[in-house]
Amino acid sequence: MALVPELYRNWQIFAVILYFCRSSGHEEGGKCKAKSLHDFYSSICLLSCKDTSLKMSMFDWKFADDQLLLNTFPIDSEKRNYVREVKGALFSVVKPTALKSSPKLVAVSEDALSILDMDPTITNTRDFLYVVSGNAVRKGSTPLSHRYGGHQFGVWAGQLGDGRAVMLGEYVNQNGERWELQLKGAGLTPYARRADGRAVLRSSLREFLCSEAMHYLGVPTSRAVSIVTSDDPVWRDQFYNGNPVKEKAAVVLRLAKSWFRFGSLEVLTYNNEIKLLRNLVDFIIEQYFQQINSNDPHKYLAFYSEVVSQTADMIARWMSVGFSHGVCNTDNFSILSITIDYGPFGFLDSYDPEFVPNTSDDEKMYSYEKQPDVGYFNLQKLGIALQPLLTEKQISQMRQILNGYADIYKRKFMELFRTKLGLIGSDKGDVGFIGWLLKIMKDTRADYTMTFRQLGSLTLDEMKIRVIPAKLWALKQLEKHRYFNEWIAMYVNRIESSGLVDETRRQTMHSVNPRYILRNWIAQAAIEKAENGDFTKVQQVLKVLQNPFQKQHIAEKAGYANMPPPWADKLKVSCSS
Repeated sequence: MALVPELYRNWQIFAVILYFCRSSGHEEGGKCKAKSLHDFYSSICLLSCKDTSLKMSMFDWKFADDQLLLNTFPIDSEKRNYVREVKGALFSVVKPTALKSSPKLVAVSEDALSILDMDPTITNTRDFLYVVSGNAVRKGSTPLSHRYGGHQFGVWAGQLGDGRAVMLGEYVNQNGERWELQLKGAGLTPYARRADGRAVLRSSLREFLCSEAMHYLGVPTSRAVSIVTSDDPVWRDQFYNGNPVKEKAAVVLRLAKSWFRFGSLEVLTYNNEIKLLRNLVDFIIEQYFQQINSNDPHKYLAFYSEVVSQTADMIARWMSVGFSHGVCNTDNFSILSITIDYGPFGFLDSYDPEFVPNTSDDEKMYSYEKQPDVGYFNLQKLGIALQPLLTEKQISQMRQILNGYADIYKRKFMELFRTKLGLIGSDKGDVGFIGWLLKIMKDTRADYTMTFRQLGSLTLDEMKIRVIPAKLWALKQLEKHRYFNEWIAMYVNRIESSGLVDETRRQTMHSVNPRYILRNWIAQAAIEKAENGDFTKVQQVLKVLQNPFQKQHIAEKAGYANMPPPWADKLKVSCSS
């Protein structure tokens, strides 16, 4: 400590100084690396002016004292980490596998970071980097990997589980919210099957960016705090064509209030672990569905009804922003109806209802247009998993609840699409009116996102005289359809008959129809830069996606609201990650 050697003798003062060094990013290897006393004292001044409720050092941050999952459920008694069938437990204790080469912090979502009461300066510390890369385990953490099963592409796949994910622990923030911290790509677990437990930078970046993008689009989702990469080699055959390629390893720190999914219940029913199933469902109701009376004899029906309704809402929101998940297996459907496990997803460019982002999905089982039907199928499987807890009469009632799914979905879909068109109230002709627009979009292969966005830029007067400004390139494509003018006339009539002020309509549309989405070509451009050690593009894209409804100079310069480049159609993504 060259700056103030006389204080070095006093360990208490030294501890305070080292704390400020760490918090301000001036600590390295236990030594203060501030270049001058001015640097050092300026840091202390800045820190003292900040909100001290946010933690600037991992030294001051800790997991919740009461780890509910660890203390509530039976834990796998086998402590060795090898691939196996697990029975009678929901979790196995698994320590993350450290990266061998030096981890590098690619990007951080400061908004997600704030959920954990962490100040952005904490990301400059080595302790933070080591925790989010899996190279160090915090005191008070018992890392767990979750056992679950699932139907994959319509077929029961047996035990699946967290094959490369490790939950570090639960944290209760200053708002009283309990969050589960999970590292994805943290190494082998008992559920890794034939995989290596790692994730590559390519797919991890997509998950990191899309988790945050979906949040800002208003879609229920898990969150992503950080992404770390290293030069550890990971071999992947991306398109399953016999040509594996060496890629860089990556680890994403993900957040969710719960990582339980439909398959969490399914695996217990299939293995006749009914007592554990009951304990799990009771826990889920008590923790996450507190509006349900835990003493109600029909609580399991009430729980199922909530999940049916919330899943319909989630999928309607997917459809409204043109999102296709890609792998809608029951093990990828959250019990809280949040979007999780971002793999070979994609957002629509041109409107194609049969769009399948996942090249591994040869039969188009999980196409964009089939997602509502897949939601029904998955909810049906969840209902089967719950049957051991129900009476015969309740099972019959459960089927009636499921039969209501389609109506719930349609109501939400229409509500969202009316808002996308800036409409108020409802009209008996709205279903046909919206359906006709989508048909015109399909026929002309109009850009999904920008069609709605640019309809919000088109004034009522321009509609009446059928003038489409050249800058509204998506509408110029739509204009080619022979029925476009008829649809516009219907739109004008619908607006005027409702007494809607045109400026209000346009403001509403611009508040719900994004200008920027995570198109595959945008993600790919960031990936290619990052794979060459340049993380600035990732950080730029994240910043843009955090304000998808606002026009941004940096995004306009990059062409993020322009017609996708010709090479965008050639991009492919798969389950290989």
